[in-house]
Amino acid sequence: MPDDFVIARNPDPDSTLPYLLRIPLASGAVVLKARDTWPRTSKVYCHRAEEWPADAEVVERVGVRSCTRRGASIDLVLDRGRENRSQLVFAQAKGRPVIFWQSARTTRQARPAVAVPTARPSGIVDLEVTVDTHERYPWTFSDRQATVRRGALACGDYGVVRDDRLLAVVERKSLADLASSLSSGKLRYQLGELASVPRAAVVVEERYAEVFRHEHVRASVFADGLAECQVRWPSVPIVFCETRKLAQEWAFRFLGAALRAHLDDEGGAARVEELVAAGPLAPVSPATGPSAAELRVWAAAHGFEVSAKGRVPAAVRAAYDAALASATEGS
Repeated sequence: MPDDFVIARNPDPDSTLPYLLRIPLASGAVVLKARDTWPRTSKVYCHRAEEWPADAEVVERVGVRSCTRRGASIDLVLDRGRENRSQLVFAQAKGRPVIFWQSARTTRQARPAVAVPTARPSGIVDLEVTVDTHERYPWTFSDRQATVRRGALACGDYGVVRDDRLLAVVERKSLADLASSLSSGKLRYQLGELASVPRAAVVVEERYAEVFRHEHVRASVFADGLAECQVRWPSVPIVFCETRKLAQEWAFRFLGAALRAHLDDEGGAARVEELVAAGPLAPVSPATGPSAAELRVWAAAHGFEVSAKGRVPAAVRAAYDAALASATEGS
């Protein structure tokens, strides 16, 4: 019987591969560094590790049904109901050896041919992302210009906090979690909480097309439920991203844009405060002189052409004032 399959955190803080995998081959266990804890939505890049640390911080430990090397790959079958079959493939990419961890799902699933940009989000030099303490296997933003810290969030999984105030938050969901929370009604409570944050979103690590292929929830029920949620909470978009990488990228850009908007709001308020305060307005003087209707009657009697609507010309008013002054002097 093979040893257990173990996932631990990589103790090297500078590594872009945050996890260690202990693969229990019959000839002896091997250790790999990995970018993620399972190939859920895309192949996971792995690299050879130097050693398994004696005081490893174990993330997950699972029994193994079989672990066999077949040619340039290792077939791994875990002793659990879901996410149990995978394969580690040794290949060449651009002339150098690489290792990819894949599952049947990620092998057959179509992938968008996109290159994710590396520029900072909305001009933010170093975005600090708070990851909720209850989030398991979180995005690491390791290849992004961001600082990640753990902390308790009132809602959501990833947030931007400034002066102890939650400015923006992202709730991450797999398609299975989305279907479960929608069916149980939990999603509605979550959206209600997210709507209390100035800027919030739900990001799903899957394509929208998969909503109509779900095994346990009827397609029409699933789609209608999501539409109803969006109508009820329009300020919290539900965004579908094809891969985990793209979901992380969308959240990274969203949180950066939210922080930029907050800083712009703060800057605008500060600029307004710098302006000189205006004094109080003088009270409105009571109206004096004839009304416009009276001026029109006088103008018509004295040969002036004045339209029936609009403003009375200043020349007519001046002529009236002169005539009134002359009459007053004559009396």
